[in-house]
Amino acid sequence: MHVHMVGNGLSGSGGWLRLKGWHRALAGFMLRQLGMPSAALEGDLEKIYARHVLELVRESSLDAVVLLAHERVHDPDGTPRPDLGSMFVPNEVVLSLARQCPEFVAGVSIHPARRDALDELERCIVNGAALMKCLPNCQNIDPSDARYIPFWKKMAEAGLPLLVHTGGEHTVPIVNDKFADPRLLRTPLECGVIVIAAHCDTSSGAFDRDYFDDWAAMLREFPNLYGDISAMVSLNRCAHLKDCRLAEIEPRLLHGSDFPVPVLGHRLWLNRSLNRESFHRIQKIGNPIERDFQFKKALGFADEVFTRAAGLLRLAR
Repeated sequence: MHVHMVGNGLSGSGGWLRLKGWHRALAGFMLRQLGMPSAALEGDLEKIYARHVLELVRESSLDAVVLLAHERVHDPDGTPRPDLGSMFVPNEVVLSLARQCPEFVAGVSIHPARRDALDELERCIVNGAALMKCLPNCQNIDPSDARYIPFWKKMAEAGLPLLVHTGGEHTVPIVNDKFADPRLLRTPLECGVIVIAAHCDTSSGAFDRDYFDDWAAMLREFPNLYGDISAMVSLNRCAHLKDCRLAEIEPRLLHGSDFPVPVLGHRLWLNRSLNRESFHRIQKIGNPIERDFQFKKALGFADEVFTRAAGLLRLAR
């Protein structure tokens, strides 16, 4: 679950990457953590990045990863906002890669306010989309907006899950931080959509609100609500990893990566979730996708956490 596709559009895909200030420095740091040169930002990034991710998956314990597109920011009336956002990865990029490589599963991204949202949703479903991903606080999406109900109902009818970013965010610019609240997800849940709350509504920074308890309470109300533990082996999101092992929570979890976000397990050692030997052994694993997987295995997550996605995603049979 939850691996981001990245590109700059030099391949002719129509995508773009616009990094400013500290976001550019962060992108360079991420690339170095992945063993890629920062100069890749100026080359055919889609081709370089996709090849690198494919190699990492093939070298890992995982069979496949959900590769995510990234939608543009829109106003609630459907007007695109090219002045906002830092990246755009068109759906066709991940759909095409999924057709070429069985290690990639397509996660599309569609703003439900788009004037062609229902048509694009249908196109993606027909062409093999396994889920739909959105970042409400970064893409300016209020999931509770009644205008989006037909979109959510179409997703539910098609059995297409919604992977939705929850909690704070600092790797891409925030447009409206109020949309990080998981309680806004009641509308798609009530429409019957399988909703996967990325990061289990944990905070991403020292001043972010932590919504973990709100999400955990909603699990009792909605059997179609899940969470993924992506980016939770990091210095800023790992505070609730022990809570995720609780008997009432773990059966609703899916393994996620959030690649290319760096996998830094230092806090797991400092808070004694792992002993020094285990921490150093796993942190030395060069492949970040495998390193993330091994940290979570060492924490004792059940095997079902790593395989549950196969029963929820809209996969080709």
